[in-house]
Amino acid sequence: MKEMTLFWLISIIVLFIVEAATVNLMTIWFAFGALAALVTSLLGGKLWLQIVVFIAVTIVTLIPTRKLAKKYFSKSHHQPTNSDMVIGKECIVTEDIDNLVSVGAVKCAGKEWTARSEHGERIAAGETVTAVAIEGVKLIVRPKE
Repeated sequence: MKEMTLFWLISIIVLFIVEAATVNLMTIWFAFGALAALVTSLLGGKLWLQIVVFIAVTIVTLIPTRKLAKKYFSKSHHQPTNSDMVIGKECIVTEDIDNLVSVGAVKCAGKEWTARSEHGERIAAGETVTAVAIEGVKLIVRPKE
């Protein structure tokens, strides 16, 4: 029984160290599960009971908090900019768009943009297009339907 107590204690320490190193709430739930399993072990619980307690406490702490934690700690937040306002807008091609030779420009919302076509088609100057995305400093457009 002492081996499992030691196992759970080491698990808690390692999981908290990993959590402190990553700061992404990746292992905290498992650490709480290991803590509950450690208490179960200290109270003389059998191995199967320790494992069940570990899994149960991990799930009970994970389910309600994971989505919230992911929202606040995720690094993949898209920060909208004023430039995003042109997406979906109609634009006028001011310079022929040809992705193969990397040329093309449009005027959209009063600003001149370097432009590329969404699917590689050539678009002549004077045509109306719709802005669909921004990649770096280029506006990605498609011919107006």
